[in-house]
Amino acid sequence: MPRVPRAAGLPLRLEPSDRPLRHRIADAVVTELREGRLRPGDPLPSTRVLATALTISRGPVVAAYDELSAAGFIETRPGSGAVVAPLADRAARAGALSSVEPMEPCPTPRRRPPPREARFDLRPGLPDIGFLDRAAWRRAWRVAASKVPTIDLSQAPDHARLRHVLADHIRRSRGIAVDPEELLVTPGVSATLQALPAALGLIGRTVALEDPGYVEAWTAFSDGGVRIRAVAVDDDGLDPALLGRTDAAVYVTPSHQYPLGARMPVARRTALLDWARRDGGLVIEDDYDGEFRYDVSPLPALRSLEGADDHVLYVGTASKILVPTLRVSWLLPPRHLHEAIRGELDRRSLLVNEMTGAAVAEFIASGALSAHHARAARTYAGRRSRVVAALARHLPEHRLSGVDAGLHLVLLLPDDVDDHEVSTALLGRGVLVNPLSAYCVEATRRGLVIGYAGLPETHADAAVRALAHVLLT
Repeated sequence: MPRVPRAAGLPLRLEPSDRPLRHRIADAVVTELREGRLRPGDPLPSTRVLATALTISRGPVVAAYDELSAAGFIETRPGSGAVVAPLADRAARAGALSSVEPMEPCPTPRRRPPPREARFDLRPGLPDIGFLDRAAWRRAWRVAASKVPTIDLSQAPDHARLRHVLADHIRRSRGIAVDPEELLVTPGVSATLQALPAALGLIGRTVALEDPGYVEAWTAFSDGGVRIRAVAVDDDGLDPALLGRTDAAVYVTPSHQYPLGARMPVARRTALLDWARRDGGLVIEDDYDGEFRYDVSPLPALRSLEGADDHVLYVGTASKILVPTLRVSWLLPPRHLHEAIRGELDRRSLLVNEMTGAAVAEFIASGALSAHHARAARTYAGRRSRVVAALARHLPEHRLSGVDAGLHLVLLLPDDVDDHEVSTALLGRGVLVNPLSAYCVEATRRGLVIGYAGLPETHADAAVRALAHVLLT
């Protein structure tokens, strides 16, 4: 069968421009369509013929045809060359182009400065990343970037190496014997807690939470359809004697109660496990600030106790020891709950991407995390000591809570003091600090939750003097 005759030539006029030659050729073809000299179904000359007619090399013409084909102006047919696509003339008359002109960068909008910039940010939960080993951090991400990612969207990232190194880290730092296959890697504690009501069958059932306690946990369980019950904490944390048969689960921070900072003694830990065994309850252990201890020997995690495997769901995170925005945490659930939790995490797409997981795994495996932890613990210990000494000097009548662990402490205030008003007054003096009552539901505790992780030792006295000025005047 004879071939359809090809157009012998296409009289294109290339407009002078700084745009690459391939764009100018494509623009010229679109102009021919717009002005009616080319119509749908018309054949185009071969790239070699058009290059000869324009007295240029063939490469830009090939690139221009590829551009026009990708934009839908022409169709290429094996053995028949290129023809104008249906409705291409309409698109051209409507102003469509085969490529977009490079745009000038958008001007950076001016950010409104805060009413008064804080001199001292004493909010809790903010580690200092300034002494992170940047060379080791970059090296870990280079290793992660060298991995070829998978493309199967139906399969969640396995994070096999991360789970393996995490298991070793948890065993050494928290005393928990972990099978890497039992670990689940998740994108942050707050997001993970949102999946637990459905995964654990807690919707419509009662879960006991510490009061004062972690606001994100209260929010996650409440939004998830759980009946939440406030259990007041004391100087030893949550008292298991206050739990009952109607409580399906309890959420606790036994290593460093958030925010009061108590560490649950062994007797209460044992009693908590006894309640779980006796009443069939589940203990959700958030190992908040468990990595940092000062002046006291570290207590192992609740999950490490004998008989805890079937009753304790352990939650850990890299947010305090590394970077909060990293959004990497892990779960060690009882075996009989593993598949239900994993399924709910997958259903909600609560996943850590492969590159992040690979980078964290390399950072841990290289020994950089252990070195960073040791450096951070020394630094935070020094900062805590300076803050405690300054508080004793300037506010000797005020009692402190939670000074032996973590990255914050609580300056307790009398019940008749409005700690919200105090924090507002402190903001006026450039001090950002959270009121203790913001963490309470039914409890009536007053105080200031003071994070010292980002406060250099040389600034401790000035920050505390600002606190004292507001509290004593």
